[in-house]
Amino acid sequence: MILIERLVNKLNSKALLLGLFTVLIWGSTFAANSFSLQGGFSAGHLLLFRFVVASLIFAIIARIPNMKFRLPEKQDIWKIVLLGIVGISGYHICATFGQLTISAGTSGMLIGSGPIFTTIFAILILKEQLSKMGWIGLAFGFAGISLIAIGSGDTTFGIAPGVFLTILAAIATSIFFVYQKPLFKKYSAVELTAYFTWAGTIPFLIFAPGLLEAIQTVPVEVNITAIYIGVFPTAIAYLTWAYALSQSKASSISTVLYLEPVIAIIVAWIWLSELPKSISIIGGIIAISSVILVNFYGKNQQTIQKEIKPTL
Repeated sequence: MILIERLVNKLNSKALLLGLFTVLIWGSTFAANSFSLQGGFSAGHLLLFRFVVASLIFAIIARIPNMKFRLPEKQDIWKIVLLGIVGISGYHICATFGQLTISAGTSGMLIGSGPIFTTIFAILILKEQLSKMGWIGLAFGFAGISLIAIGSGDTTFGIAPGVFLTILAAIATSIFFVYQKPLFKKYSAVELTAYFTWAGTIPFLIFAPGLLEAIQTVPVEVNITAIYIGVFPTAIAYLTWAYALSQSKASSISTVLYLEPVIAIIVAWIWLSELPKSISIIGGIIAISSVILVNFYGKNQQTIQKEIKPTL
């Protein structure tokens, strides 16, 4: 109840609706990925297809007359390229190839626990401080991740290889979130998202051989799903998220991200008739609860004061 009151008090209705829309779209990505992979796309071809679509959309947005879209400063180019490779290429390669051996819901829960790693990097890199409650939350977080992993395999207590790749994806996106913070002082979220998308798409070009043949051979519904991933989760959702950030404090709107694993499981259940094992769901509940504990009760007052400043 306290969490709901905090969220309602800090968000206006427009920011909340945009945030919920974004999380709904992002939560559907995991099932859409699984459907596309099961429908005939290789992981590499799916990655390249969706990011070519997203890159084209951002190229169109950049050319809109009233859109203030600046080129990055020369000294920032290498940072943007490196972050694009880590946060876009690295994250999506690990997450998508990881889904070859784990369910959409399991992937969603592991990615949803990513803020645990973000907190660790924030402590090590940004010198942020945690309270005693925060450290307890981190410990429970890792316990939850362990339960998710244990329930991911074919046997009762087996660990699927995709778990390790998905955890690497969560670590990659955590590094990405921590190191992109200073760039928000110079660029808008839309500009940075476009830069990162374009930079992150370049490594995917190694998957170009055979892509056209794959597009021609997979069923129409699989192509439509891949286009959906490129248009909505990869491009449109980032734009609605950027606008939600501009309408509210970043630390407040980010609260709705806790719903993403839940949506991932529900969408996968409805679309694919797929549910994670009970032990993984229990682990997911523990992991996400620990993220909430760390973010609401685990940070020292000095850190909280820094976080409540809008990033746009």
